[in-house]
Amino acid sequence: MVVRFGLIGCGYISNKHLMALSSCTETQLTAVSDLNHERMEEAEKYYQTISGQENPIKFYKNYKEMLEDENIDAVIIASFSGLHAEMAKASLTANKHVILEKPMALSIKESNELIHIAQKQNKELMICHQLRFMPIMQRIKKLINKGKLGKLFLGVCSIRINRSPEYYSLASWRGKWESDGGMLINQGIHVIDLLQWFLGDVETVYGEIIQHLSQLKETEDVAVGVIRFRNQAKGIIEANIVTNPNNLGYSLSIFGEKGTICIEGPSLNKISRWFIEGEEVNIEELNNLINDKNEEIYMYDNFLEAVNFENKHVLIDGKEGKKALELIFALYQSALNDEIVNCPLKAFATSDMNRKKGD
Repeated sequence: MVVRFGLIGCGYISNKHLMALSSCTETQLTAVSDLNHERMEEAEKYYQTISGQENPIKFYKNYKEMLEDENIDAVIIASFSGLHAEMAKASLTANKHVILEKPMALSIKESNELIHIAQKQNKELMICHQLRFMPIMQRIKKLINKGKLGKLFLGVCSIRINRSPEYYSLASWRGKWESDGGMLINQGIHVIDLLQWFLGDVETVYGEIIQHLSQLKETEDVAVGVIRFRNQAKGIIEANIVTNPNNLGYSLSIFGEKGTICIEGPSLNKISRWFIEGEEVNIEELNNLINDKNEEIYMYDNFLEAVNFENKHVLIDGKEGKKALELIFALYQSALNDEIVNCPLKAFATSDMNRKKGD
């Protein structure tokens, strides 16, 4: 069955979705929505060029009008963070399946509402944590599940990148707690999602943040966090957007009683340590896995399978997508109140960060 898609938000990130969509069979882009007509034209041209499809694509300046289109089965939401939850709720209520860019929401309340509506409407809600679909990450997850690393002791993720004042000046919503959500949510969430996916459910979080480099924004420049997982493993998050003169990259390390795996680089594209007790390392096979950059396509394949078959569901639904977000929320709340925070959280919104400590 051909799944017909509508796209909300035709900015930079939408090109990744259009590329993946064009690489999948039995799909069709039917409509796009953006406040900027020129961006809609650019999205149409880009999609038609890479897909070879020349079917007419409708333009909607108002995304709510697009949701009334009965020729759309699923909606891709690639707008800015502060609108994700509102647009996803409207799309699910309009009886559409949804692919939702991270973060799924900027509050616990809205996250829970999305999960509830998707279940009530019996619609698939995919949260875009596409790094889980990287073949190398799938391999690590299988090794952990099989007990190949033994008892897990520690996981460490690092985000060392640069975001200049000019970056924040390009869009008024950037760097605002209420509309953007913070550096961890926008630049760090993918690696943090892998950390919690590998080590499991979170029990407590302690965090601290620093914000002082730019008057253009409210959100953090530096963040550190210490995590205790329910399996008693520990986790460390260290992240910054002040790495000079430019991005250094990301790293993710897992330490267990029977093995150590460390991956780093600009796009987690280098294996710096791969040791599993009693097993030889097949470097060629691992390099083939880490050089496979089709994770976005694999994510779409998973979504299409879930839409087309009743007994299939997306790998990263609302409940899964909420996990990394809740971990970050706990770190923010800890920094705000200067205390260790227990998970799961009952309530939190990034807008809470506008309060002073103790308020």
